[in-house]
Amino acid sequence: MNIIETEFPGLLIIEPKIFADQRGYFYETYNEKIFEGHNIHNKFVQDNISKSAKNILRGLHFQKPPYAQGKLVKVIQGSVLDVSVDLRVESPTYGKHIKVLLSESNNKMLWIPEGFAHGFLTLEDETIFYYKCTNFYNAPSDSSILWNDPELNIDWGIADPIISEKDRNAKKLSDFKGLF
Repeated sequence: MNIIETEFPGLLIIEPKIFADQRGYFYETYNEKIFEGHNIHNKFVQDNISKSAKNILRGLHFQKPPYAQGKLVKVIQGSVLDVSVDLRVESPTYGKHIKVLLSESNNKMLWIPEGFAHGFLTLEDETIFYYKCTNFYNAPSDSSILWNDPELNIDWGIADPIISEKDRNAKKLSDFKGLF
């Protein structure tokens, strides 16, 4: 695996080594020894999968402490524009975001540590997105930041995505300062 550090402390892009031949391909999505060497939380307790049509925007979601989650994410089918926003007040990248293209063809994964809001825009129909989480879902601590918050200035590449009522009514980043 190739682990790529980003400007966001702790947020990593993971490129698996793919073994391909005429039969298809094989690659590891998790290796405890490699992940431990990069401080990737290795106690995963919940896996989630979502399937979405094209132009669905999910996010920007996170859970408040003490139920915050680290997430290892990847696309199984289709592609997404994946966005993570740093909510850690002491971080040099607080309030900034990173965008990564995740797809079934590039097989990239993203490690998103606790303290980030996360969302994605599906770029194809029938997109299947996979999350491996370090904490269980806790409804009372579930939160979201408005996907088009002017303070974040995220260019999603679409003016009118399909979003849930929850995401349409999300709060701005300024409403959450000091959580992490």
